[in-house]
Amino acid sequence: MQMPAPDQGVIARRAAIAARLAHAVPGAVIDDPMETRAYECDALSAYRCPPLAVVLPRTTEEVAAILRICHDERVPVVPRGAGTSLAGGSMPTADAVVVGLARMNAVLETDLADRFIRVQAGRTNLSVSGAVEGAGFFYAPDPSSQLACAIGGNIGMNSGGAHCLKYGVTTNNLLGVTVVLMDGSVVELGGPMGEAPGLDLLGVICGSEGQLGIVTEATLRILPKPVGARPVLVGFDASETAGACVAAIIRAGVLPVAIEFMDRPCIRATEEFAGAGYPDCEALLIIEVEGSPPEIDEQLALIRGIADGFAPVEFRESRSEDESRRIWLGRKSAFGAMGQINDYMCLDGTIPVSTLPQVLAGIARLSGEYGLDVANVFHAGDGNMHPLILYNANTPGDLERCEALGAEILKLCVQVGGCLTGEHGVGVEKRELMLTQFSQADLEAQMQVKDVFDPQWLLNAAKVFPLAVSAPRREGLRNAA
Repeated sequence: MQMPAPDQGVIARRAAIAARLAHAVPGAVIDDPMETRAYECDALSAYRCPPLAVVLPRTTEEVAAILRICHDERVPVVPRGAGTSLAGGSMPTADAVVVGLARMNAVLETDLADRFIRVQAGRTNLSVSGAVEGAGFFYAPDPSSQLACAIGGNIGMNSGGAHCLKYGVTTNNLLGVTVVLMDGSVVELGGPMGEAPGLDLLGVICGSEGQLGIVTEATLRILPKPVGARPVLVGFDASETAGACVAAIIRAGVLPVAIEFMDRPCIRATEEFAGAGYPDCEALLIIEVEGSPPEIDEQLALIRGIADGFAPVEFRESRSEDESRRIWLGRKSAFGAMGQINDYMCLDGTIPVSTLPQVLAGIARLSGEYGLDVANVFHAGDGNMHPLILYNANTPGDLERCEALGAEILKLCVQVGGCLTGEHGVGVEKRELMLTQFSQADLEAQMQVKDVFDPQWLLNAAKVFPLAVSAPRREGLRNAA
C-alpha cells in the first residue's frame, strides 16, 4: 500500500509544532514517538505509520484552535473517531497530526418530544441508544462495531448496520452537524427541525471521510422502540439459493428490519466461538421483523411462504427473548470468531439484491482461482456484501494475493451494477479502484468539492482519490507553500 512521501520540512519542525499545539490545548498533545504508535493504524492493521503527533481535544473550540495552527504550519491532519475503520480511513502519514475525538463523548441535548439527541462526535454509537433507551427510544444505525465506533466516524463513512434495511444508514438519521473547517472556522449545518434551504451541504459532509472538515457535534434522529420484534433463522443447502431467497423476499414487497447472511465457513467458526446452536448448512439467513404480535405473525407467514419455495433445510422461529438472543449471537460474534482462526481482510462492496446468486457464485470462482478461502457474512437485505478473505500475514506474498483477490471481488460488484463501498468507506483500501466505478471527470468534480472546503488539501488528503489523480493538487500546493 503506497502512501505519499511525508514532508520532511514538517517533520523537521516537529518540536515547534507540538509546542504550539500544547500551548493551545494543554494536556492534550501526544508527541513521544513510542506513544504515537498507538495511533499508527486503525482496524486495517496491515498498514502502519506513526503520526507526527496526536491531539485529543474536548471541545469544538479546541478542535478549531488545533486546525488553525496546522493550517498556519501547513501540517496535514487526519481525523480519528475510535479507530475502527476497516478501510484505513484514519491511517496517518509521518508528517500528519492525528486529531482524536475520544474525549468528546458528551450528550449535549436530548429532546424526546421532537425526537432528537445532540452529542459530541466522539460518543460511541451504542451509547447513543443507551442514553435514551430508558425513555423508550433508540438510534437506528447499528454497525457491527457499535460498541466501540464513534459517531464522528459513522458520519465520515456513512455507516449502516444490520437494521438499516428498514431504517436507513447514517445519512437517513443525521439531522445536523457542527463541523470545523481546515482554517479553524466553525460551521453549523442542518438542525433538528428539518432540511435547511439551499444546497444539501449536510449530505455532502456525511460520507466525506474526513476530507472536508472535522465533525465535532451531531444532531441525530431517535425513534420510539417498536412494540415487538422477532427473528427467524432459515438454513439452505447452497449460498446461491439463500441469495435467491433474499431477492424473492425483497421483490415481494416485504420489508423486514434486517436480513443477514452467513455461509458455512462463517457458521462453523461462530459455532466454535459462540455456540449459538446454528444448523450445519451451506448458508443461513437471519430475518427479523417488527410490529405488534399480529403484524409480526402476518409478516413471518409471508416470509415462510416465500422461503418454502427454496426448500430450506431449517426454518427456526424465535419463541422467546432467549431464542432471539441466540439467533443473533452468532451473527454478532462473526468477525471476532473469524479473527480467531485466520488473518482476514473484510470488504464491503454493495450490489443489487437481484444479483446476489450471481455474485456469490463469482466470489466462489475467484476464491478458487486465487487459492484463498472466502467466508461471507453480510447485510443481505440491501446487498451490502462483507466477504472475508482469509490469509496468513506471516506467509510472504499472501497479503498481496489477498489484495488482488479483493480488488477482483470489488470489480465484480461494480460490473453487476453495484459500488465499491456500502458503509466502510474508500479510505486507502479502495482508493486505487475508484476509476473502476468513476470516470476521470467524475473524480475531478469530486476533487473540486474538496478544493472549496480544503483549498490546501491538508485534511486526510491521501485517502479516497487514487494517488496519481490527486498528486497535482497535493504536490502542487506543497511546493507552493
